[in-house]
Amino acid sequence: MPSADLHCVLDARAQLGECPRWDERERVLYWVDILQPALHRFDPATGVDQVFELPEHIGCFSLREDGGFIAGLRSGIWTLDALGRPLAQLAANPEDVRTSRFNDGRCDVAGRFFAGTIDEPKAGGNAHLYRFDGGPGGGQLQALSRGLLTSNGLAFSPDGRWLYHSDTPNFTIYRRAYDAASGLCGESEVWARIEPTAEDRGRPDGAAVDAEGYYWSAFYEGSRVVRFAPDGTVDAVYPVPVTCPTMCAFGGDDLRTLYITTARAGRSAGELERQPLAGGLFAMRTDVPGLAEPRWRESA
Repeated sequence: MPSADLHCVLDARAQLGECPRWDERERVLYWVDILQPALHRFDPATGVDQVFELPEHIGCFSLREDGGFIAGLRSGIWTLDALGRPLAQLAANPEDVRTSRFNDGRCDVAGRFFAGTIDEPKAGGNAHLYRFDGGPGGGQLQALSRGLLTSNGLAFSPDGRWLYHSDTPNFTIYRRAYDAASGLCGESEVWARIEPTAEDRGRPDGAAVDAEGYYWSAFYEGSRVVRFAPDGTVDAVYPVPVTCPTMCAFGGDDLRTLYITTARAGRSAGELERQPLAGGLFAMRTDVPGLAEPRWRESA
């Protein structure tokens, strides 16, 4: 799989770029800067990036079948209109919003929305992975995994049989048997564990799965995207020219353009001088396409 054409398509200088989502109807990439906080709409055909500011941190979102978005904000799960404006809170964050916010999330093939939280002090293991059950009149969050520091890397296998997610500070990617018909999942098992070193603290952040069932993980503080085979072994490594890639997503008409968000928050002045494109949006072509991103269905 060629990676020589990896390049910065948008010098966004995002503080914490995350959650890229390709919209095949509009042929644009939506993404967020969690700390700005804002939802972005990037048109690769024109290079124009529209910014929709939000009143609180936005960790993740999915496109809605009927337009607009469902999103995990600091305060809970919300619906947003097409310009990113909050419409209604569907469920409150059950954790302490002073030290917790929603982080990574997405929909399964049936249109159910899943979202995890981050334990910002990273001290108590108080973060969770949740499934949202309910529709526009409100709903509830069902905890699927507890005791996490940063719920991340949520993705589903192409056949819907597996749910993947990671706990970034613990350098671990988990896998669970999944039933797309019911939304139920089995016990969590360690699928891949990364061994850090003093020189390499790269750890699994946001992710995407391709059409062959391979799991692509952005390695925060690792300057790379790693493609894992379905058995959890490393298949390929793709260098990224900044320290903190955060998440990847497949886009373009053929779903063979891999977009990669990055971050610059918390990096030293010296590092940012050496890496002026930190916080930018990168892209590269892949031989294997990704999967179309499911949309949230209020009836799911």
